[in-house]
Amino acid sequence: MNRVPHTAKVEEWIGIDQLPEQALLYPGSFNPFHRGHQGLLDAAQQVSGRVGTLELSIINADKKPLEQEDVAARLHQIPAHLPVVVTRAPTFLDKVTLFPGAWFALGFDTAVRLLDPRYGADIEGMLSYFLDVNSRFLVAGRLCENRYCALDELVIPHTYRSLFIPIPEALFRMDISSTQLRGDQD
Repeated sequence: MNRVPHTAKVEEWIGIDQLPEQALLYPGSFNPFHRGHQGLLDAAQQVSGRVGTLELSIINADKKPLEQEDVAARLHQIPAHLPVVVTRAPTFLDKVTLFPGAWFALGFDTAVRLLDPRYGADIEGMLSYFLDVNSRFLVAGRLCENRYCALDELVIPHTYRSLFIPIPEALFRMDISSTQLRGDQD
């Protein structure tokens, strides 16, 4: 995908026509993009055998919508060799509806939110839909409250366990976060 010029309108950035048939999306706010993002994407590609694309949603379920300037700044700090798709898909149900059959790379903390009823009242219905359209979630462990948390700690109904694929700690572990990096800049 081509880089977006600073002068482009946000609406011109949104598009899905260039995703590979077997898409692997790594959703995030990438504020800032860092080596942990690159490492998780690389590990997810290795585990899945799919080519990865970053997904930046203008709308986030927990934050205010991004302004055009913020989107432009985030896109321009992502390495040019990485493809990026910009969406208005705040939840995983929205993302899978846009990209049925896509696989998603995420950290443990995001997997926890995926299964949280605050983001969708019918968790089992949502998971059933994900299964029906062959979407999957590659989950990397994360440092949570000073301890490493991995996929096997999530309570997932047995019927839907196959939706979640662990990224082994030996393949990827990087105890870094954008929140921490932003705090270090203050």
